[in-house]
Amino acid sequence: MAATIRLARHGAKKRPFYRIVVADRRRARDGRKIEQVGLYDPRIEPERIEFETERLAEWLERGAKPSLTVSQLIKRSGIELPKSAGEAEPAE
Repeated sequence: MAATIRLARHGAKKRPFYRIVVADRRRARDGRKIEQVGLYDPRIEPERIEFETERLAEWLERGAKPSLTVSQLIKRSGIELPKSAGEAEPAE
């Protein structure tokens, strides 16, 4: 199974908040998830970004690929992940 870490939209019309979830990449954006690993609420000031760092690191070590947006949120939140977790290093 190819897992991805991505955002799932929730909330009312024009008032979104997002759950950061691990899901099969073939599923719909708001479809069935494997596990929730965080929250993101862009509407409040300052924006709320929360991660369950242990679970996130475990999924990254298992090979789950974060979406572009989630990888940017990880960087903005300042979470230090092990080198083995996360995206592959660029080839030289």
